[in-house]
Amino acid sequence: MAINSTRLTTTGDTIVYTSPGVNAVTLIVVCNTGTPDPANESVNSTLLQLNIVKSGNLTSDTNCVVKNLLVPAGETVFFSEERIVLDTGDTIRATSSQPNLLSITVSTIAV
Repeated sequence: MAINSTRLTTTGDTIVYTSPGVNAVTLIVVCNTGTPDPANESVNSTLLQLNIVKSGNLTSDTNCVVKNLLVPAGETVFFSEERIVLDTGDTIRATSSQPNLLSITVSTIAV
């Protein structure tokens, strides 16, 4: 089992995991580490996009699995219902509408 964590420091497309072999993704955890503002819930909120990209391909709407999911400040989102099997070189990529708010952890196991 392997765990990889990445901080999204820009709003651009960021690789959060590259499969070194045939691996199953068992869990993806997205945490918005921004400080909540009880008076204004939009402060430090961000929109998340996740793509699962076959090796050699580009990020596109075709391989998008999460599009514009609002992640409020201080909240954590878990993706654990299904297992995703990746081949060597396949990637999980993410974007955030605000930089430096999201940390993404991917847990995998070799198959």
